[in-house]
Amino acid sequence: MRSERNVVRRGRFSEEQIIAVLKESDAGVETGELRRRHGIARACFYRWKSKYGGMEVSEAMRLRALGEETGS
Repeated sequence: MRSERNVVRRGRFSEEQIIAVLKESDAGVETGELRRRHGIARACFYRWKSKYGGMEVSEAMRLRALGEETGS
């Protein structure tokens, strides 16, 4: 059996997709409707909002690169 402890689970949404969903929310789409349409949980939506809220795609990619550089 292979140990899966060191495997980092990738989500099913990329940073670009997450930011697009958050921009829809900023444009006035109701949060409940947005969550249903994209199939995401309430906690997940608000976690995304706290992490990526107000970011552009280029900033999210820079954040990812910085995290990979530091080993986080």
